[in-house]
Amino acid sequence: MSRPLPEPNSRTPDLLRVWFRFIRLNRRVTAAVAAELRGIGLSIPQFDVLSTLTEREGLTQQDLAARLYVTKGNVSGLIDRLVEAGLVERRPIPGDRRSHALHLTPAGAALAAQGIAAQEAYVVRTLGRLGAEDLASIERLVLAWREHARADAEAGRG
Repeated sequence: MSRPLPEPNSRTPDLLRVWFRFIRLNRRVTAAVAAELRGIGLSIPQFDVLSTLTEREGLTQQDLAARLYVTKGNVSGLIDRLVEAGLVERRPIPGDRRSHALHLTPAGAALAAQGIAAQEAYVVRTLGRLGAEDLASIERLVLAWREHARADAEAGRG
């Protein structure tokens, strides 16, 4: 059962207004990062794959899809194109004839590093301009919100 939204007053922020601001900020940041990545020849989905493989190589397509919150079908074509471009390689997994482990090639690792550096530069130019207390508050709030979102999903509502 959903609770009614509180009446806005001088002390209670309008929940929907906060939500829309968050969504608009997400869109603005995503567009800016996409432009940075396009400058080095990557799309956001390609960067997501490469950066995820910098953290953990040897994932299967299924594992990668789960980490990226997409379907295995979405990842399959993307991996095919990254393999064709010489950025990712599929390696057999001993004892598993159906799955392959995904690994970055040296070119893929270098491009991933460029993408991470571009993203970091954007974050420093924007989020990095906030003070330490504000950053700590944002982190605390995002983590708390994430926990509420997880609980909502586990309850079957999300």
